[in-house]
Amino acid sequence: MSDLDVHLSAIAAGDADAFGRWLAAAEPQVRASLFRFAAVVDTEAVLQESLLTAWQVAPRIAPDGRPNGLLRFCLRAARNRAISEVRKQGRQEPTAEVDAPVEANAPDPLLRRAIAFCIERLRGKPAQVLRARLDDPGAEADGSLALRLGMTRNTFAQNLARARRQLTGCLSRQGVRLEPNP
Repeated sequence: MSDLDVHLSAIAAGDADAFGRWLAAAEPQVRASLFRFAAVVDTEAVLQESLLTAWQVAPRIAPDGRPNGLLRFCLRAARNRAISEVRKQGRQEPTAEVDAPVEANAPDPLLRRAIAFCIERLRGKPAQVLRARLDDPGAEADGSLALRLGMTRNTFAQNLARARRQLTGCLSRQGVRLEPNP
């Protein structure tokens, strides 16, 4: 990846287009960095707050001779915010071993059936948003999907969070344990 700090001076000057270019390259990395927190906090909210913080503090980011200073700041802010949310809930910070991603092709027909069952139960905007995201897994930015659905990016994110909560509740009722062992 190239040094995204090429946009920093324009972002610091308030150039929203420069921030948009930075955001397009930085968001996937910040989102991926929050993976291990997905089962315990609303990572979409943490992501949005961290990106907003990056926009607000960009004028105070001073180059330190290393690439991607604003991205490094945003990654740190996202991690700290996620940890803070975990602590607010009285939970323990997830560990890499416990929260390592499960291989996507792992055969678990009962889990697949429970997920399909719960997705089918979703209604309204949360269902619409989740189906759009699942049909286009990460290829298109949330902002683009939101526009296609006639929503603002924030409304899209809120509906995605609602879908996640509804799915979590449904899966829990189906006997699927979503939290790591203490």
